[in-house]
Amino acid sequence: MRKSTLEEVAAAAGVSKMTASRALRGAADVSKETRAKVLQQAERLSYVGNRLALSLSSQRTNLVAVVVPSMSNIVFPEMLAGISAGLRGSGMQAVFGISDYDMAKEREIIRDMLSWRPAAIIVTGLDQPAETVRMLQNAEIPVIQLMDLDGTPIDFNVGLSHGKAGEEMARALLAAGRRRFGYIGSAIDRDLRAGKRKAGFEKALRESGLSFVEERFNAAYSSVAHGKRLTMSMLAATRDLDCIYYSNDDMATGGAFACLELGVSSPADILIAGFNGLDVARALPVRIATSISPRRQMGEAAAALLLAASRSDGNPPSEKIIVFDPEITGVD
Repeated sequence: MRKSTLEEVAAAAGVSKMTASRALRGAADVSKETRAKVLQQAERLSYVGNRLALSLSSQRTNLVAVVVPSMSNIVFPEMLAGISAGLRGSGMQAVFGISDYDMAKEREIIRDMLSWRPAAIIVTGLDQPAETVRMLQNAEIPVIQLMDLDGTPIDFNVGLSHGKAGEEMARALLAAGRRRFGYIGSAIDRDLRAGKRKAGFEKALRESGLSFVEERFNAAYSSVAHGKRLTMSMLAATRDLDCIYYSNDDMATGGAFACLELGVSSPADILIAGFNGLDVARALPVRIATSISPRRQMGEAAAALLLAASRSDGNPPSEKIIVFDPEITGVD
């Protein structure tokens, strides 16, 4: 069956080929009425355009490259959902790669994605090595670093301070009367944002003359199973704790299951504390203290920022850093 052409779409919509092309790309100077008419005819004719060919004049596609460290944690799919929602109706399409918290793999993914000539790129965090930073600086497209504010951004930055989040959680727990803390973490050497939260938490403890009584770590990625196993190990070594702080809510959920299995009263005896504010943690019969990270909202904000930057005609948006503050719940 023969494919429909752009010329046929333009003729059916009663516009020029150039106008049809711009309408299909979501160009800002095409009226809503004209764009709707072109899209209607494109759908009727089952037209599928060549995005690369449509963008030869600008040497850019309408792709937005997004690099995330993992898809096994619900945090990142929710962030991607926010980006997709923010781009809806813009003519831009997000494509993503997964780095597995590996900086070398992240660099190669970014290199490959930049070869596609994306309109913008979104990367997770602010801790890319110098070679990756130079590559992003030389890309000559909007670069949005997402989810973290602790560092020096390349261009645009949307997120929260993980060091501050750790400090504020520790201060809230101290104010609630907790004094003997354990820590359980996963892949801390690669999950740099979890490491920043731990460092912030420890800073607040030091200011009160305290430190972690017990620590347990797992080299693999976070999971409920790892959180449970490490909590069982910690509580087998000591019950002289009144709070355990986890690298995230996945691990904390495992800790809650361990307490239930061991008959440890939580939060009366040991309060479980995590990060992210996941729905599964809120559904447990055991209360978990957590910092709620606005993942979808951060994705939507990043999309809005890159759309403003891509339409700025050389005058970038004045707001280049968007700050979110996580809400702490479950401490009292």
